[in-house]
Amino acid sequence: MRLTTKLGVVASAGLLTLGMTACGAGDTEANSGTTRIGVTVYDMSSFITAGKEGMETYAKANDIELVWNSANNDVSTQASQVDSLINQGVAAIIVVPVQADSLAPQVASAKAKNIPLLAVNAALDTPDLAGNVQPDDVAAGAQEMQMMADKLGGRGNIVVLQGPLGGSGEINRGKGIDQVLAKYPDIKVLAKDTANWKRDEAVNKMKNWISSFGPEINGVVAQNDDMGLGALQALKEANRTDVPIVGIDGIEDGLNAVKSGEFIGTSLQNGTVELSAGLAVANALVKGEQVNTEPVYVMPAITKENVDVALEHVVTDRQKFLDGLTELTAQNLKSGDIAYEGIPGQKQP
Repeated sequence: MRLTTKLGVVASAGLLTLGMTACGAGDTEANSGTTRIGVTVYDMSSFITAGKEGMETYAKANDIELVWNSANNDVSTQASQVDSLINQGVAAIIVVPVQADSLAPQVASAKAKNIPLLAVNAALDTPDLAGNVQPDDVAAGAQEMQMMADKLGGRGNIVVLQGPLGGSGEINRGKGIDQVLAKYPDIKVLAKDTANWKRDEAVNKMKNWISSFGPEINGVVAQNDDMGLGALQALKEANRTDVPIVGIDGIEDGLNAVKSGEFIGTSLQNGTVELSAGLAVANALVKGEQVNTEPVYVMPAITKENVDVALEHVVTDRQKFLDGLTELTAQNLKSGDIAYEGIPGQKQP
């Protein structure tokens, strides 16, 4: 755990708008009290959409203006977006990166201008980040693969749907899957390929695998729920509803699939909670407050036994959950457990 106060972050420099002088920007912040924080995300997936709502909730309660961008899974677009945010002189930048090995010049430029740049949810391979708020994707991959191994009784054939190749989520969830597979020599991977976190791409990928392998497929391990749901659609169309599926993220449709028994389980990566935590860390850095800049989000396993509580937080009692999100985020940042939200199986920090 790395603690920092970042006392050198200058608020006036952080609130420059395009074409304004540093003095004018500082006066603007002093008068309005609003902190402008830039955000660029890989794409507007279901996970990111939920995360955006969490960030907006935290921002409203803390007088933060978010400057929001989506890169549509394009590295060059994201680089341009970060360049623009730096030029605008935002107080901090949050990046949910397209690829881990990207944005090195942008990270260096932000650091040179004393603009804290944080990677949230997906990693960037650079030592110059001001903050790094990440899920334990290795543990999540291992967790979902263990669920599948238990369901198959330690033997059978699976296919694996991967996230965008080269992204930290795909790499680390894949590591966790492989760690568990090493313990089960009788589980064979028939095929694995990316569907880029997307449901529609997973439908087509799964249809191809059904054509190639037919009844040999005994299980589907999807590195996120959206791809698992795409596989579910393809399997239903092929009358293969007997094939177990496991996912990660705990989006609304994924949780409903767990409740209905169409998924054997998922791992809750509540974007609302995780991205809110990322924004809280960024805000603390801007204000020069002491904060853990590298908290880790550990995803709770979701099965039929606890899915109803997860659904309350994500769907059925959503507004109540959002109403308490700012306080929850602050408490989690102090305790160090940024994933805690009272899901059965989680331990109180």
